[in-house]
Amino acid sequence: MRRLNQFETLVIHEFEEDKFHLPAHTHTYYELIYIVSGHGIHELNDNMIPYKAGDLFALAPEDRHYFDIKSKTRFVYIKFTDSYFSSKKNLVTDDLVLNTPQSIMREKMLKETLLKLDEPCATILKNTVNNITAYNCRKDVSTSPIVFYQILSIFGLIRETVKGMELPIRGCTFNDNQVISYIHENIYSPKSIQSKAIAQHFNIAQTYFSAYFKRNFGITYRDYINNLKVQLIEKRIAGKNMPIKQIAYEFGFTDESHLTNYFKKHKKVKPSEYVKNQ
Repeated sequence: MRRLNQFETLVIHEFEEDKFHLPAHTHTYYELIYIVSGHGIHELNDNMIPYKAGDLFALAPEDRHYFDIKSKTRFVYIKFTDSYFSSKKNLVTDDLVLNTPQSIMREKMLKETLLKLDEPCATILKNTVNNITAYNCRKDVSTSPIVFYQILSIFGLIRETVKGMELPIRGCTFNDNQVISYIHENIYSPKSIQSKAIAQHFNIAQTYFSAYFKRNFGITYRDYINNLKVQLIEKRIAGKNMPIKQIAYEFGFTDESHLTNYFKKHKKVKPSEYVKNQ
């Protein structure tokens, strides 16, 4: 699947088309997408969400999407990288330090439910987007405090709308240590360490978690889990205090044969042969 990159911290893009110019894709940045006019279907992850003029979508990196345009649609894209907000911490309030725009953009709920902006929020959003696009002719758009606060106000509208719809924002702030701690605490429960389960635990998209892990740890999530399991199994075997059957049960393998095949795949030797070499 195509993945789009962006190196500028902020890009404002307004365009109109009858057929969406991209196939289903992901990206390395965040997108606020405002529908100026037109209607159709927004295919967002595994959800088909009808869109019309005035609608707003918030996409995080790795959200997969495509627009099936039914009538000519005019879009405004506000695209920014992590560094756009992290470089302006001196301009944000304490609340935004704890509940960053990036964490709001990762809310799974925002990929499943269309935001229902009532008045005056709908008009305020429209005017705010117009303000941002009007300022886009300036060369300093990415460093402008004016644009920065306009974009922040959009997140204020999102939070107020979500509150009015009685849809809780759980937040998904987490760090590398929390992720590793969760994995090590649940390594003996195969279902709990599936990428789907861990993504749900931290309230992020499954596709985002996989990319986040590879980016932050330099190894795929699957390979990390396999390496950790094999290391722990090695210790159990080397200790010679537990039969293979018991080790298999501890790590959630269906039987001794299942563990033997798994171990041989990763260590190129059967557990019984590994014991002899200790």
